Amino acid sequence: MSRSLRSRIALSIVRKKLPELVAADPISRLEDGLHVAIVGSGSPLPDAKRGNPCALIIAGGKVYVIDAGEGASETINGMGIDAGLIECLLLTHFHSDHIGGLGSVNLQRWVAEGSDSPLRVIGPPGVQRVVDGYNAAYELDRKYRVDHHGEAAVDPAIGAMVAEEFAVPPAGETAVVLEDDGLVVTAFEVDHSPVAPVVGFRVDYKGRSAVISADTVYCESLVAAAKDTDLLIHDALSEELLTMVSEAQIEAGNEARGKILADVLDYHATAPQAADAAQQARAKALAITHVIPPLPLKGLEEIFLAGAGDRFDGPLWLASDGDLYTLPAAGGLKRSNLLRRR
Repeated sequence: MSRSLRSRIALSIVRKKLPELVAADPISRLEDGLHVAIVGSGSPLPDAKRGNPCALIIAGGKVYVIDAGEGASETINGMGIDAGLIECLLLTHFHSDHIGGLGSVNLQRWVAEGSDSPLRVIGPPGVQRVVDGYNAAYELDRKYRVDHHGEAAVDPAIGAMVAEEFAVPPAGETAVVLEDDGLVVTAFEVDHSPVAPVVGFRVDYKGRSAVISADTVYCESLVAAAKDTDLLIHDALSEELLTMVSEAQIEAGNEARGKILADVLDYHATAPQAADAAQQARAKALAITHVIPPLPLKGLEEIFLAGAGDRFDGPLWLASDGDLYTLPAAGGLKRSNLLRRR
């Protein structure tokens, strides 16, 4: 087949498929209830299979973003989710892998149909500095786009994000940080020392609930906040695999890199510890995310989980980018993947 013919066939396929892709609306097909989509299930370590941390809460046809690591907007688009449906963005803390995609998420929402207000970025103390920094960095970009496309297409009044700070609740306590059309988001402090402040979020909607741990070791405040939740999404690392990678870096002469990797061990839970938290909280299901280190071979997943399934009575999954956890108002839990549908 000639290159020219192959190109014409490819163009024909794209022309036929493009209207369907552009018009796709997976949210409209969702059951009534609470839904959690994993946009990024990885960590700061480069991982071909997993993006930086980001999750979507979907309820009542609205989308709420929790954290926005690098690549978040690209994966949200790949899942077929319209950025114009994003109501707000909540941050757990300000590690680079949790905020690196903030500018791009805001840009995609700004130019999307239906956006008529600035993106609210809700977070603990420090959120104003992060938002101010991004707004300053994108100031020239916003001007270029308004000059090029016109104010009717890209409203300059909504291009910059707006920070909303909440106080971190005292140890062992929780605080409601967002209420919207029956959706309630509650924050609680977790232990990611020496990083602070760091909060996890519990989301309740129509009698269903999900808890996102953020980055933490095993933490009693998380266990308390996650009591009887339908789904706990907990970060985890593999001590065995990460130690192996750290030692390999040191043996190769990369001592600083090896030390950094070794340091990571003391401020994340392991998969068995996440399972212990889920069991103590009486969570009905557990999904492991923020996977450290990357798992290039599927056979390493069993090593990573390290028997976690033996310590938790409910369903346990190693989350992947694109995973959608559906909690219908009528009951039950369903798991699918929005990236694999496309």
